[in-house]
Amino acid sequence: MTKQRDGRSGTDQWPTGRLVSAVARRIERDWNAHLALWDLNHASLPVLFMLARGPRSQRELAAASSVTEQTMSRVLARLERSGYIERRAHSADRRRYEVVLTAAGRTALAEAGDARLAEEMSVRGLEPAQVAQLRGLLMQMMTARPHPGDPVLAEVEAEHAQRARGAQGPASGPAEDGPADDE
Repeated sequence: MTKQRDGRSGTDQWPTGRLVSAVARRIERDWNAHLALWDLNHASLPVLFMLARGPRSQRELAAASSVTEQTMSRVLARLERSGYIERRAHSADRRRYEVVLTAAGRTALAEAGDARLAEEMSVRGLEPAQVAQLRGLLMQMMTARPHPGDPVLAEVEAEHAQRARGAQGPASGPAEDGPADDE
């Protein structure tokens, strides 16, 4: 990074989006370096979390992760090589396979997926009040930019539906089928 004549790096002049993106990339690099200790990455750890709740098909995992089945296939191949998952014939339909978490996968998830450590990496250098303020702002930004499959989108849709019911009364029925007037 080049310094300006007054000694500043120039980042104070960057647009907000560039700053958010730069910080996110730095946090992701730190997090990926942490996950690499278990041969994991930012794409594979969420799959372990999903499988901790029970077996899933590759299609279900891809849909839940908002990626293609081909991309999920690569993620699963890496997890399988590491011994963290197994693909087994489905108990009810032998033509299908289900992906299951192994004991080694559970151990890696418990160690690598430590939420406290992730939080510490993400908010390094901030005071608790700043963290609370940052979380509020980030949630506001997420709500303003919902993405299909995001939990935030489901929360926004529920809030809109609740507002629509409140404005129209409890017997409104079909009004929930379409978008609320304030969308």
